[in-house]
Amino acid sequence: MGMKYIDAVMLQKAFLAGAKGLEAKKEWINELNVFPVPDGDTGTNMTMTIMSAAKEVAAIEDPTMESLAKAISSGSLRGARGNSGVILSQLFRGFTKEIAGAKKVTTTILANSFVRATETAYKAVMKPKEGTILTVAKGMADKAAELVTETEDVIEFCQKVIDHGDYVLSQTPEMLPVLKQAGVVDSGGQGLMQVMKGAFDSLLGKEVDLSLETSVRPGASAGADGLNLADIDIKFGYCTEFIINLEKPYDDKTELDFKDYLESIGDSLVVVSDDDMVKVHVHTNDPGLAIQRALTYGSLSRMKIDNMREEHQEKLIKESEKLAEQQKAEREKKIQPRKPYGFISVSAGEGLDEIFRGIGADYLIKGGQTMNPSTEDMLNAIEQVNADTVYILPNNKNIILAAEQAKSLVEDKKVIVIPSKTIPQGITAIINFAADLSPEDNEKNMTEEMSKVKTGQITYAVRNTMIDDIEIKEGDIMALGDSGILAVGKDMESTVLHALRSMVEDESELVTIYYGKDISEEAANKLKEKVEETFSACEVELHAGGQPVYYYLLSVE
Repeated sequence: MGMKYIDAVMLQKAFLAGAKGLEAKKEWINELNVFPVPDGDTGTNMTMTIMSAAKEVAAIEDPTMESLAKAISSGSLRGARGNSGVILSQLFRGFTKEIAGAKKVTTTILANSFVRATETAYKAVMKPKEGTILTVAKGMADKAAELVTETEDVIEFCQKVIDHGDYVLSQTPEMLPVLKQAGVVDSGGQGLMQVMKGAFDSLLGKEVDLSLETSVRPGASAGADGLNLADIDIKFGYCTEFIINLEKPYDDKTELDFKDYLESIGDSLVVVSDDDMVKVHVHTNDPGLAIQRALTYGSLSRMKIDNMREEHQEKLIKESEKLAEQQKAEREKKIQPRKPYGFISVSAGEGLDEIFRGIGADYLIKGGQTMNPSTEDMLNAIEQVNADTVYILPNNKNIILAAEQAKSLVEDKKVIVIPSKTIPQGITAIINFAADLSPEDNEKNMTEEMSKVKTGQITYAVRNTMIDDIEIKEGDIMALGDSGILAVGKDMESTVLHALRSMVEDESELVTIYYGKDISEEAANKLKEKVEETFSACEVELHAGGQPVYYYLLSVE
């Protein structure tokens, strides 16, 4: 017997099952990313986006279509991270607009919802590219519109829509050469299919674990899942670790006796034996007792004892200092008059933070390649900047859509997103702001000036792949430019110089190098000398950026 409609309770379960379906496959989806750089991958961004909505959906005790639509739309919009997450949130936004007024969802409403979802998502992307999640969504919407006259059975309808979605996904390599060369399908499209398949499993009545991982709630103390850190009782104060290099007989009975003894003087016990050595971890109030007993079996190495009560106290102090700073900022915000303009910049690394503050940034959002800030992060930042016009510098192509989405949700301030795709572009954009120009003229001027900056980003490959006919091996040093790969090699210096040769032109005047947290000042200075020697016509500047992921950020102007 077929299913004629989906009610609110069924839709709630289906959405949660779809979220779990995506979460379960997020690492697999991450591996489909074409560029092998360590970043905030598609699977992670989409999962964090849908989980933001899932938490709101799960909290509804007596669901209606209207309450579900609001939770799905608002939760995903505010939680959206990265381009794939923003597009997913826009698909949900369109879908929920269509179902909000219904009491039951039929195949007709589903078809209309799929079409509206696709239309909404396409409108959100300035230059839609085929062979992506958008193409997969449109393929399913087209199939849904075709099927609506053929069947009223929701199960049959959904199965055929999903089958067609899988087919369109399989064709994405034919639409994007970069996918074909890497031998993968589009990762965003694959993520969307996991959501669809998880939801469909729920409609089929399959048992799905709908429990959600709880995270720190807004306003809760980080790392304690809402617990007051001051209330935590540390029963055993010393985290004690060491390795026993066995010199005496140590059999199963001996190990059992040793574990029993350690449990009698502490907790959080881990004892791992491997041939001629034993790894020990225990929390205890008397590390000496654990050490004395261990010495009866052999000599000790790699000993480490940490005072957890002291560390806990330090954490409490840091938390209180952080709270005091937040309260101070709130007071200052209330005292200070509203400014005509202010700047928000995404940044990663203490050195880059200082540079942005020095050139006028009012608020810094921690983030970048390894963690794309959400729309909610952007909204919080906008709220903190007490200005009539707020300029946002995303400094990463995968953050621009989230910034634009935040802009659309703000009503009491004028928000301008300067579409900076790299840190050097963002720095140039702020430097070229002129207080005597109108917001519109500044937007045009800042965008034009940053487009003249060439950027190179030096990182490492996290997987084997093939891009632009270049074979890349895991661990290779990679130089990524504004339009693709500039160089790949085994040696840092030669890869950097190779990249700069493709960036520096006859009219180039300035080369700026920002070195990351994994590069020593000495190594950076040696590289600077080599760059000065190789490109003698250019002035070369060196700054400590402190950024993760990228060994060096290069800028040529």
